Amino acid sequence: MEDAQTVHPADRLGVVLVAGGALAIAWMPFIIVKANRIAAGKPQLLDQLIAQPAALTLIVLLVAAALAAAFLKNQVLRLGIATLTIVALIVALGVVSTAATPPGSTVARITPGGAFWALLAVVGLMISDALVKLRLTPWLRVAALAVYAALLAAVLRSGLLDNLSIMKEYANNADKFWHEALGHLFLSLGSVAIAIVLALPLGIFCYWQPRIRAVVLRALSLVQTIPSLALFGILMLPLGYIAAHVPFAASIGIQGIGVAPALVALVIYSLLPIVANTVVGLAGVDPSVRDSAAGMGLTRRQILTGIDLPLAFPIILTGIRIVLVQAIGLVTVAALIGGGGFGLFIFQGIGQTANDLVLLGAVPTVFLAFSSAVILDAVIDSIRGQHA
Repeated sequence: MEDAQTVHPADRLGVVLVAGGALAIAWMPFIIVKANRIAAGKPQLLDQLIAQPAALTLIVLLVAAALAAAFLKNQVLRLGIATLTIVALIVALGVVSTAATPPGSTVARITPGGAFWALLAVVGLMISDALVKLRLTPWLRVAALAVYAALLAAVLRSGLLDNLSIMKEYANNADKFWHEALGHLFLSLGSVAIAIVLALPLGIFCYWQPRIRAVVLRALSLVQTIPSLALFGILMLPLGYIAAHVPFAASIGIQGIGVAPALVALVIYSLLPIVANTVVGLAGVDPSVRDSAAGMGLTRRQILTGIDLPLAFPIILTGIRIVLVQAIGLVTVAALIGGGGFGLFIFQGIGQTANDLVLLGAVPTVFLAFSSAVILDAVIDSIRGQHA
């Protein structure tokens, strides 16, 4: 006789997330109260803040999220509970940081502790898992990203987090922040655009000439083994020489330090994934399709532009996705040679032992890379769906 009730096993990922969150709450501080921006600070665990309604509400929602992550099978409900929890997590951080700030103090700093970041990661993974299991269409995933970005923007604009140290760092560097943000985007997108213009024809040529293909791919692979900072340094000497001896080059901004060596290095790093994916994409086109097109009288160029490239485009775009995410990360290193970008805040923070200044550069960099990956993944899946 079959059991009248079916016992559903606990979700393995959910159990791991719950265990990680529980350990973070037990052993890591939720906030760190510092007398100034470089002081060591006094850690406060979440259970020490339980007297505050916001912290108590957060704990209740964390318990609900833990049960949902481990046992709830309805992904819509899991997503809703996780979304409420992540909003409560950020709101609670703002409320307890305001309560912990000494009245009238302008130098005190409240920093999110390890428990906050761990819980943010745990709930974020829970949201990601629910979105994946819901099997949203590509553009619905982008819409979900836009919704969560809008929620974050609303919290930031509300002023609820203004007492956090990272927001005070932003207030002190607001104009510079947006200037460096534009510089970061310019270097990232500009280098990828130049790399596409160079690498796409090179990839097509390598596909047509197998003997040259191995040499080109090996040379580009060798470049990838050079550390980014070393490549920046190597480029400083020739570009500095050109700037000193070619007045026109200096007049258009080519120098031994600054944007020029950073842009050149990023373009060089970006070539291999695009060239390799172009070769793989073209090689994956069914030869019978080409034969049919040739039998209809199409030229080699017409076959390339009308058949090969459209069919290989999803794979080529995957290489571009890799390059863009890589470039967003590498631009931070370019700040060491005057390239600007969010890396400026990271290295200034390291030099001043100001962790929240480091976060001011690191958090938007991670957000840019993550958003770019989600959007390009949606584009790739959408194109593949049309070809299926």
